[in-house]
Amino acid sequence: MSRRWVLASSNAGKLREFSHALAPVLAQGSIALVNQSDLGVSSADEPYLTFEENALTKARHASRATGLPAMADDSGITVSALLDRPGVRSARYWPDAIAALEPAATIALPRLSSLSTDEANLLWLLEELSRAKEGRYPEQQAPDDFYAAAFHAAIAFVHTAEDPEPIIVTGVWPGRVIATPRGSHGFGYDPIFLDLESGLTAAEMTIPQKQAVSHRGRALRLLLARLREADVL
Repeated sequence: MSRRWVLASSNAGKLREFSHALAPVLAQGSIALVNQSDLGVSSADEPYLTFEENALTKARHASRATGLPAMADDSGITVSALLDRPGVRSARYWPDAIAALEPAATIALPRLSSLSTDEANLLWLLEELSRAKEGRYPEQQAPDDFYAAAFHAAIAFVHTAEDPEPIIVTGVWPGRVIATPRGSHGFGYDPIFLDLESGLTAAEMTIPQKQAVSHRGRALRLLLARLREADVL
């Protein structure tokens, strides 16, 4: 009978990435990785300023709610021209903007209100970059590296909610942001994030291609090694 570990996510694409990357350990232990949303677990608050703290908080929340070993990631994109925003707020970039902007400003962007959060986040990032390029945010102008960006990921694994020795790993993927989305794979900001080596966006890559170079792929390889070292099976 399969054991279960829970991933603190409701994202099917993320579950596929984790399952693919951790397949050797999961298969060896006859472990099924399941999203917390499939177990009726709601999302945890993410109040912290670092990816590592947020990942650990989410993993402990999922483990506490299910009684199962749990893992979680916190990831995001930083863009130099936006002073390394959105960072840890990447998943909530547009919702944050709605809360902060004057009503007239949000009314001027009606197309975003009818989109999914992922789509609105992406388009709001491009809108912010356009404003920076035009000099509407003088303190954020950085013409020489306007498109310079990086994806960051932190992954935490806990045996139990109160695990005193959680496993925490990180990964960074440097690249550039492009103005026109490309590709239909992936999620989030993938369609506008360009890998410098391949010339492909993250959304144009297959799962193996992406995992070979991505922030999450790098962190997952470290996690796989650490899980083996820790003899969690």
